[in-house]
Amino acid sequence: MSTQDRLVESTQELLWERGYTGTSPRAIQQHAGAGQGSMYHHFDGKPDLAATALRRSAGQLRALAEERLGGPGTAYERIAAYLGRERDVLRGCRIGRMAQDPDVLADPRLRAPVEETFAWLHGRIAGIVAEGRAAGELADGPDPADTAAAIVAVVQGGYVLARAAGSPEPFDRAVRGALALLRTP
Repeated sequence: MSTQDRLVESTQELLWERGYTGTSPRAIQQHAGAGQGSMYHHFDGKPDLAATALRRSAGQLRALAEERLGGPGTAYERIAAYLGRERDVLRGCRIGRMAQDPDVLADPRLRAPVEETFAWLHGRIAGIVAEGRAAGELADGPDPADTAAAIVAVVQGGYVLARAAGSPEPFDRAVRGALALLRTP
């Protein structure tokens, strides 16, 4: 793995673990086993490296979501596969955690991958909900965009509740509740 890739992967991991504010350039360099010169050779500084890491994390999250949402099955089965996929619930969402960091929100370059990822996820789920309702696979209910917003909120809120409880059970309960609301009567 190249030094540049090690720096990006280390930054991804540290951002997930500590957030932007808690991730220092020195910590990134130590985690990556790279010197200061290497970091500044490849990146203009911490914001540039963090933006690259966030874009990579966002792409990885979208790919994981698309594996389930774009897979085989009914609309319900695909949403259930997305909600039930293997997650490190107690660590939270790599992208969702960045939405809680004031320094990320204050910097349009850092905020963009967060906004774009949630917009993509919302749109993708809304399309599946509309498809499922048209096919009679999902219960009628609010506008598909509203339902998609609720599903995204279930995941992100489930992470927060699980972290607060120190247990994945609140996340699992939120997922079960969301899926029960989607089922046709």
